[in-house]
Amino acid sequence: MSKPDFSTLTRDNIVAFIGDIFERCGDEEYLGEPVTMAQHMLQGATIAEQNGLDEEIIVGALLHDIGHFTSEFGTFTMDDTEDRYHEEAGAKVLSAFFPSVIVDCVKYHVAAKRYLCATKPDYFKRLSEASVHSLNLQGGPMNDEEVAEFEKNPNLKKIIQVRYLDEAGKQADMETPDFWHFAPMVQRIVDKYQVSEI
Repeated sequence: MSKPDFSTLTRDNIVAFIGDIFERCGDEEYLGEPVTMAQHMLQGATIAEQNGLDEEIIVGALLHDIGHFTSEFGTFTMDDTEDRYHEEAGAKVLSAFFPSVIVDCVKYHVAAKRYLCATKPDYFKRLSEASVHSLNLQGGPMNDEEVAEFEKNPNLKKIIQVRYLDEAGKQADMETPDFWHFAPMVQRIVDKYQVSEI
């Protein structure tokens, strides 16, 4: 897959750009899970919407793994022996158009897994085989210093909510709407952020 051209992105076409990524690349295998990349992210967003969570959580869940499509290092596989830093790739693309809470949900969803494995021992039991494999590549559970530093993030609660949705969005038989169902919500957050920046 060729790397997308980010130089042409604006607040007016970022949502269409993301939708195009979902359509072109969404059928790619998701890390050895029983869902595709698009199904995984759409399931997280759908679960959030069904539970009446706010739009920032829904959009954070929808976009949390977008870096798998935009990373110059390509998509994670179960054969990987090094991390591909998809969370940083995704945050980099979104940072010009989305508020910090959305960018942080993308950038720190991997750190949130490491945090929860360190602070909630039962959380590790939720992880799939693929998620355990990636955890090992990503540094394993946080140490005490990393936990203390992570807890300073003002968006911690929402990052953690998106992380739980990340684990929930791996159901082989779940029906979801497509990206365009969520597109107006994504655009509202982009527009609200751009107005606040002026």
